[in-house]
This record gives sequence, C-alpha cells and structure tokens, in this order.
Amino acid sequence: MKLEVEVKNSKAEFILELLNNFSYVKTKRVLTEKEKIMKELNQAIDNVILVEKGKLKARDAKELLDEL
Repeated sequence: MKLEVEVKNSKAEFILELLNNFSYVKTKRVLTEKEKIMKELNQAIDNVILVEKGKLKARDAKELLDEL
C-alpha cells in the first residue's frame, strides 16, 4: 500500500527517522516542482562545464531544433 503524508518541514527529519526504524516501511522523498527544476538546471550547468572541458560532446543546434 502506498501512502502520501504531508509534514511540516521542521518535523520532517523526525518523521523520516521514525519511519525508517520500521523494517516493513520504505520511505521515498518526493521533490517539489521547484526542487525538480533546480535539479535539472544544476544538471544542465554540469553538462555545459563538461562540454567546455571536452569531456562531453555537444549536440548540434540543428539536431536540437529538428527534435522540437
């Protein structure tokens, strides 16, 4: 069974620690939209840095536009 529980930020760590003490409970953190966007933005920045260092091949702009 899956349950979704909303908890105040100030109590989240306590609730997670409590739930993780039960062997029959698995927890999974759900990202907010803002957190998802920030994660994707950080990944994009990391990719740009890798391209600049020559460790990752950049995509051709025409190829990108054709995909859209």
